[in-house]
Amino acid sequence: MTKTETHVPVFATTLQKTHEWLQELELLASLRNQAEAYTVLRQVLHALRDRLPTNEAAQLGAELPMLIRGFYFEGWKPSAAPGRARSLKAFLETIGPLPSPHAAFDAEQAVRSVLLVLDHRISIGEMADIRHAMPAELRDLWPAYAT
Repeated sequence: MTKTETHVPVFATTLQKTHEWLQELELLASLRNQAEAYTVLRQVLHALRDRLPTNEAAQLGAELPMLIRGFYFEGWKPSAAPGRARSLKAFLETIGPLPSPHAAFDAEQAVRSVLLVLDHRISIGEMADIRHAMPAELRDLWPAYAT
């Protein structure tokens, strides 16, 4: 079998896009490597997914690169009601274990960093829909220029 027979362009494309997302997150959050960026992205996306109404969670998933979409939907139970974390503190507590690249890194910084990446890479309309589906206190996590 030759290289051309085994190369599937869609896999190469999604792998490249995923690396770009992880590199951006690594820089924004001052993480040590892409493995930490993956953990942060996965944990925050799961917290967002589980807090959003089912339709909105599915629409966000549809805009993610294929590889990221795979771990975004991993373990998802759409029949379960969205999480009821209405306060910022309660929402941040739903985020799974995170790396500790530096003393100031916490769940809030993780969420803010992931939201910046999403803001750069997801359509404006979808980001607005996600933001408005969240309780008011959680909307404060979005970049200041978001509406």
